Amino acid sequence: MRALTTIGFDADDTLWENESFFRLTQERFAMLLAEHGDAGTIGRLLFETEKRNLEFYGFGIKGFTLSMIETAVQLTDGRVPSSVIGEILGYGREMLRHPVQTLLGARETLEELAGAFRLVLVTKGDLFDQERKLAASGLGDLFHAVEIVSDKSEATYHGVFGRHGDGAKRAMMVGNSLRSDVLPALAAGSWGVHVPHQLTWEYEHAEAPLEAPRFRRIETLTELPALIASIEGEAG
Repeated sequence: MRALTTIGFDADDTLWENESFFRLTQERFAMLLAEHGDAGTIGRLLFETEKRNLEFYGFGIKGFTLSMIETAVQLTDGRVPSSVIGEILGYGREMLRHPVQTLLGARETLEELAGAFRLVLVTKGDLFDQERKLAASGLGDLFHAVEIVSDKSEATYHGVFGRHGDGAKRAMMVGNSLRSDVLPALAAGSWGVHVPHQLTWEYEHAEAPLEAPRFRRIETLTELPALIASIEGEAG
C-alpha cells in the first residue's frame, strides 16, 4: 500500500505571490494617514484590527479593506474624511484586480506530481477572489479538487482528505504557513511540509514542530517530488 495518495497545496504565497501586495498596500495606507501616527504604530493597530475582525469577515482582501477603514476611523477619532475612505476602497479594488504571479517552480512541480497523486488545492479567503486567482494562474486543470475554506483546522484536513483521498493519514499538506498549513495537518495525521516564503503574514507565524515525525521543511517547491519519493521509498 502506498504511503501517500493525496497531496494538498496551499495557494497564497505557496503557488503564487500574495503577501507582497498586502505589504505594499499597508505602506500606502500608512502614508495616507501619516499625520495621525508613524508607520509602525499604524501597522500594529491595523494588525490588531484585522485579527479582531477575522471572526466577522474571514480572510482576504475584502476583510483587509474593511479593517483599514476601521483603523482609519480609530486613528482620526471618527473624523476620517470621505475622500480617505474612497482612497482606501480604491486600494482594495486595485488588489482585487492585481495580476497573478505564480512562484518559481509551481507549475513544474504540480505537473510532475499530477499523474501519480490526487492534487487538492486547499486555500482560505474570499471565494470570488480565490477563484479569480486560480483561473488567472492557469494551474486549475492540474488539481483533482479545489477547496476554498473559511479557516484551516484539524477538522478541515480530516474532511478534505476524506472527501478527495484515502484519509488524512495517506495525505500530505504543503504550504508556507506553519499555523494554517502544517500544524493542523499534522494534528489530523497527515504529513506537513513547510515551504517558507520571504513574506508571511504575522498571524500565520508559529514554532516549527521539529520533533513531529511527519514534519518536513523544503526551501522551494521544486524539492517536493524528491521528498515525496524518499517518503514513498521508506514506506516501501
